[in-house]
Amino acid sequence: MKVQQSRNVLGGVLRACSTEPETGFYRDGHCRTGPRDTGSHVVCAEMTEAFLEYTKRQGNDLMTPRPEMDFPGLEPGDRWCLCAARWSEAVEAGVAPPVVLAATNEAALKAVDLEMLKAHALDAPSPDEGGADGQ
Repeated sequence: MKVQQSRNVLGGVLRACSTEPETGFYRDGHCRTGPRDTGSHVVCAEMTEAFLEYTKRQGNDLMTPRPEMDFPGLEPGDRWCLCAARWSEAVEAGVAPPVVLAATNEAALKAVDLEMLKAHALDAPSPDEGGADGQ
């Protein structure tokens, strides 16, 4: 049985978000999701000081390393797969970090509008990333 490739919000093949630090629920550099990922870590975002401070105030400190959880701690400029709901909350609070559309899993569209993602995008949609065949 062939494993289906994950798709991004543009309909193309899901690109890597970050390998330094290595992100993703499965720590494979991609914002892949599955049944165990109850937080839906599917939005590839570039961390900002404002967002890191905001999420810490919300009880989710992303700056402090937690080696026991294979978590390096983040700083501004790092890319990380965020929970779609937390990113959406950050939009409402005016501190949403910019996203990488090609590396944001299509599962994010269950919680976040594509136009909102595009409004915060670092990368512009291109024909080779947004086509129906992903090529």
